[in-house]
Amino acid sequence: MLEIRPNCENCNKDLPFDAEDAVICTFECTYCKACASGILKNVCPNCGGDFSKRPIRPKQLLKKYPVSSKRVFKPVDIVAHHRKIAESQ
Repeated sequence: MLEIRPNCENCNKDLPFDAEDAVICTFECTYCKACASGILKNVCPNCGGDFSKRPIRPKQLLKKYPVSSKRVFKPVDIVAHHRKIAESQ
């Protein structure tokens, strides 16, 4: 089951369970759409994979299946990330 993490790992923007602009990679690294499609160039800085829209957990399931409160905040070294993308092409 997805954790549904509460924030963007890069800019720390709040991304509640029903955020329309939350995206995740295959390992559930979580970013806001602005960071993912902008400075991250749709490449996860942790695994190198792409992003998909994070599903919204239905409100009626939140009590039984609560979302994560664990915040992961690791601002990306953009220069190194862009270099890594360029080297992989």
